[in-house]
Order: sequence, then structure tokens, then C-alpha cells
Amino acid sequence: MDLVTLAAFTLAYTIAVLVPGPGVAAVVARALGGGFASAVPMVLGILVGDLIYLVFALFGLAAIATWFGPIIEIVRYAGAAYLMFIAWQFWTAKPGTEQIRGKRDSSWKTFLSGFALTLGNPKTIVFYLALLPTVVPLDQPITVLGFAELVVIVVVVLLIIGLAYAALAAAARDLFTSSKAIRRLNRTAGAMMATAAVFVAIRE
Repeated sequence: MDLVTLAAFTLAYTIAVLVPGPGVAAVVARALGGGFASAVPMVLGILVGDLIYLVFALFGLAAIATWFGPIIEIVRYAGAAYLMFIAWQFWTAKPGTEQIRGKRDSSWKTFLSGFALTLGNPKTIVFYLALLPTVVPLDQPITVLGFAELVVIVVVVLLIIGLAYAALAAAARDLFTSSKAIRRLNRTAGAMMATAAVFVAIRE
């Protein structure tokens, strides 16, 4: 794929990821409530969701994506419910117990919530199924190399920006040490997570 196309895609995708949305809100909330490490699985879940939409768009499977509507709806509501559950845990956590740990599958559930959030995120859908064709010529066969180049761009850009948001939120959390400040951070994280859950659940 030529450098102009790759540069255009990188710029468009970077802007799309940078603009705050439910994904950014969920990552920041998770990092505020449980630290940087707890937000990493969510970033990875969002990344996998993005890659699935990239495959749909690049290989002309946008129409096939609509066939999975009922399944995506179930995943979307399940993800929203889990985000709301996390929000409740953050909101009710006592200082000193605010980091949600203990269950072995907590990271896996966080990953799935990020994945479900991406599947139901209109911004992601619009970018891959509407804006992507304006920067990448989809009327020509995609080569293996071209596909690999786009995948690398998505992985690198999303990980850098997503983990940067998580790191900044975790750093802000570390600035507060009093029980009162931690309680406020937990409730802020809970409110942000609940907002992301509602957004996912009610989007058309």
C-alpha cells in the first residue's frame, strides 16, 4: 500500500481514537478506580473489537456484519451490564478496598466489556464502515502486505493512545492519598463507567 494511503489512514485513525468517547471514558474510569494494570485488559478488548471491524470493512463484509445483529445486541447489553456492575463496585468501595481484584476471571471480564463496548460504539462503526473507504481504496483487492500494514497501524496507534489515557488517569489517582480523595476518585470512576454503560445500552 502506498505511503500516502497509509499516512491518511494513520492520521484519520489517530484522530478517531484520540477523540473521547465511551471507550476512552471506560478506560479512564477503570484506571482511576483500579490503577493502570486494571485498565490494560479493557484496552486490549477495545483493540480486538477494532480489528474485527477492520476485517469487515477491508474484505467487503460490512453487509455480513448486519447478519450478526441479534448476537451483537446480546453482547452489547451484556457488556453494558458488566460496566454498570463495575460502576457500582467503584461507587460503593471503601478506601483501601477500591481496587477490584480477587477473582481470577476479572481481567477476562474486563477484556470482554471493552470488546462489547467497541462492538456497540457508533463512532467505531462509522469510522470503519463509512470513513475508512474514503482514505483506503476498497475497490481494489487488499494484498496481504497491505492488510498487515493497516493491522500494525491500528494496533500501535490504539495501544499507544489507550494506554496513555490509562497511564494519565492512574497517575492522577496516585496524586491522592487521603481516604476522602480516594472515595471521590472511586465515585468519579463509577460515574464515568456508568455513563459509558448507559451510552452503550441506549445507542441506536
